[in-house]
Amino acid sequence: MISNSILQDTINGIKNISKCDLTVAGLDGKVIVSTLSDVTLNRSDIVSFVESQADYQEIRENRYFKVYDDMQLEYVVIAVGGDDTVMVGKMAAFQIQNLLIAYKEHFDKDNFIKNLLLDNLLLVDVYNRAKRLHIKTDARRIVYILESEQTKDYSTIEAIKSLFASSNKDDFITAVDERDIIIIKELDEEDDNKVMHEIGESIINALQGDHGDVRVSYGNAVSEIREVSRSYKEARMALDVGKIFFEDQNVVAYSQLGIGRLIYQLPIPLCKMFINEIFTDKSPDDFDEETLATINKFFENSLNVSETSRQLYIHRNTLVYRLDKLQKSTGLDLRVFDDAITFKIALMVVKYMKYMEKVEY
Repeated sequence: MISNSILQDTINGIKNISKCDLTVAGLDGKVIVSTLSDVTLNRSDIVSFVESQADYQEIRENRYFKVYDDMQLEYVVIAVGGDDTVMVGKMAAFQIQNLLIAYKEHFDKDNFIKNLLLDNLLLVDVYNRAKRLHIKTDARRIVYILESEQTKDYSTIEAIKSLFASSNKDDFITAVDERDIIIIKELDEEDDNKVMHEIGESIINALQGDHGDVRVSYGNAVSEIREVSRSYKEARMALDVGKIFFEDQNVVAYSQLGIGRLIYQLPIPLCKMFINEIFTDKSPDDFDEETLATINKFFENSLNVSETSRQLYIHRNTLVYRLDKLQKSTGLDLRVFDDAITFKIALMVVKYMKYMEKVEY
């Protein structure tokens, strides 16, 4: 159903051109919108016209026209005054009927996209419905998920729509839950990871201001419409995993998750068993801030002792002493690649466990 404001704008525009007053009524005879400040139409006349077989009637010098949506009667248009009321009435009825078709197509497209994202369609239905809705099936696309403190706020949605309004691409903006906005962006064949990331940053920039904390995640690019749901699932995982291991980044790609996406899928009991086996009765949380800072900086510098000591502003021997001390307490020598990998994974597992505990409570 068309909103009343759209109907009002439509008949106002036609009146400005034709100088003919128009009224749109419902099937119950109630006036919905009108260009007249004081509508004196007889409600029984409208109901009588609705119940008749005629598509056009002249009643008490007013012209009545029926507006259909797919053979279903939706509105009655009444033209009042002017020299060309019949022509103007027909034009208004035709315009409103086209609006109904456009709104219905928009609703059908949005419904199709939602079901496509959620894998609620059979493969044959995906291609048949896409063809009927004039949606390209072989375009290169990528799915972005936007999460903000005011995700469903009208201004947020409008800001995103305006961002892609000038594009001639087949883009879609929708939502499948109460939290997030989904953007399905059509890409050019030459668009690479850098361009995809820049699109994510442009979404963030468009919402800077009064939208609170904003995060954007995205999946991998796909070339077939049936694969869009896969990109959506990847973007969904990137959003969740990004909050754990990339909390300082507001744009996160599925392709950058690395081992984080594997850890995210581990059951908590298995994680606890792993930590107990590695550290026995200790945990990486038990280390003091100085030790944790040393460990993280050592990993950042790819286990390079000289570069790490330089960035920490400590003597090389001091760093070696700290690493030796850590080895005695954990049995892991971070200068050995295998031990370093084990320790790094353990730190990530603990971070994941703490995040899940916070989410559950």
